[in-house]
Amino acid sequence: MSGAWLAILGREGRLACRRPALWLTPLAFHALVVTLFPLALGPDSQQLAALAPGLLWIALLLALLLGQEALFRSEWQDGSLELWLLAPQPLPLLVLLKLLVHWCFAGLGLVALTPLLALMLGLPAAALPATLAALTLGSLALTLIGAIGAALTVGLARGGLLLALLNLPLQIPVLILGASTLDAARLGLPVTGLLLWLGCLTLLALTLAPLAVAAGLRIGAAQ
Repeated sequence: MSGAWLAILGREGRLACRRPALWLTPLAFHALVVTLFPLALGPDSQQLAALAPGLLWIALLLALLLGQEALFRSEWQDGSLELWLLAPQPLPLLVLLKLLVHWCFAGLGLVALTPLLALMLGLPAAALPATLAALTLGSLALTLIGAIGAALTVGLARGGLLLALLNLPLQIPVLILGASTLDAARLGLPVTGLLLWLGCLTLLALTLAPLAVAAGLRIGAAQ
């Protein structure tokens, strides 16, 4: 079974390297959205710092949403999805491995870009550790939750709008907790409790999302 896991990890890593647009486009979109806000709101540093927590999280959510529609599209088109369904390995585990590789390229890339954008918006440097921790946990949770909608719409030619409608209600709790964590860190307030709640949501997503995605892929393959 470990050989199959390594094969999945290697395949997904090679596909991500061969198709950099899938994870570079969200990075460019994230940077563009955050950069344009100071131009629209003006140079008031206090106003930008107050809006920074919500802005960073909304930009992160929208950037991750860009790459979710095509998350399982290649497996659907080349027929490898049927092989996943027939494989002796548990489908939720295969799904989890794929999502972790996708998050390592797309999610962690967005997190790595965050310190520069946060400082540009006026967040204090002391808030950066909590910001990075919150965005790391939150980006993983958003990726896992977003994969549920991607699995349910895998067979649709244009499922972007439906994907957003399915994902956003489930992702709003992560968005609220993440923005609250950044706001507390900006004000110098304790963030341990908020990070623990965010970690609980991420752990719940790690446990339940692969099962839901596997069920959605089976439904999509049966259409």
